[in-house]
Amino acid sequence: MCKVVSEGVIVSRAYNFASGPAALPLPVLQQAQAELLDWGKARASVMEISHRSKAFIGLAEQAEQDLRRLLAVPANYRVLFLQGGATQHFAQIPMNLANGEAADYLVTGHWGEKAVKQAAAYAKVQVVANSAEAKFMQLPDRASWQLHPQAAYFHYTPNETIAGVEIHQVPEVGTVPVVADMSSTLLSRPIDVAKFGLIYAGAQKNIGPAGLVVLIIRDDLLARCSKNIPSIFNYAAHAKEGSMLNTPPTFAWYLAGLNFQWLQSQGGLAAMGKHNQQKAELLYGYIDGSGYYSNPVEKAARSWMNVPFRLADESHDERFLKESVAAGLLALKGHRSVGGMRASIYNAMPIEGVAALIDFMRDFAQRNG
Repeated sequence: MCKVVSEGVIVSRAYNFASGPAALPLPVLQQAQAELLDWGKARASVMEISHRSKAFIGLAEQAEQDLRRLLAVPANYRVLFLQGGATQHFAQIPMNLANGEAADYLVTGHWGEKAVKQAAAYAKVQVVANSAEAKFMQLPDRASWQLHPQAAYFHYTPNETIAGVEIHQVPEVGTVPVVADMSSTLLSRPIDVAKFGLIYAGAQKNIGPAGLVVLIIRDDLLARCSKNIPSIFNYAAHAKEGSMLNTPPTFAWYLAGLNFQWLQSQGGLAAMGKHNQQKAELLYGYIDGSGYYSNPVEKAARSWMNVPFRLADESHDERFLKESVAAGLLALKGHRSVGGMRASIYNAMPIEGVAALIDFMRDFAQRNG
């Protein structure tokens, strides 16, 4: 638990381990608080001004420039700020890119499964591999993948938040465009955008609040977008209008922009990657050596962002959760489909928060082991 001075008042803030919507960096929240009533001398909130005003367009352009700088986005890619969540794009991507043709999907968890179900209405989906039989605790052997040589694209989820499984290398699939749902990993470390045809991410992990999707798409794929779908679903139509085909989620876009600036102030994605790796290694190291807690995921496939763990005696789960909240450690309950515990340690989680969690876990184990 940390103490924060806000408007001269000491505010108690817990460490928030929620998987999403997730914690935002404290400096971002504080700047938004300071600017809430009067943004940029507009004498109104950023939520209250026109998205087509010169002021907001300037904000939007700056946010895109900052994101491009953070990710080193090549010039032949467009960056879109869209409404909705990643689940909407499970359907929207095949609408735009497949045109009823074959599309390859790698399934390593819950979100990959959902993407397949939504895509089936708009593409001839081929599941190249599926680790469901292993309860999504390990990755499918690369030699077992059945790739379609003429697939419109190859889709995968680099990080599965529920089981805490991560693919740490971009899959090599020849000339087929790689499409990645990076909702829980984008901006957590450097990536080579040029290895992807399309990247999309719901904002509520490492970018900003829920309701915004960041989508990065290569020009040749943008040209492929079907003209037979409504313009509101068409990525090319959104790109043509600068992500303002309709009223965008202005406050979420603003907060994302503040977050991009905060990331730059932290040293960019190289520094953030080292920080996130350090947090993950610290927590996994304690779990593995504790004798009381366990993580079921194959070590090579462990997520940096989402760390599930189980207690030696599951009858103590409710007591663990109740006491953790009292200790200022929020949202540690695992997903309902897998049970146990889960600590999501996205960018905004400081290493002090991970240390506080470990201290609590150690004390709990000593008292209940």
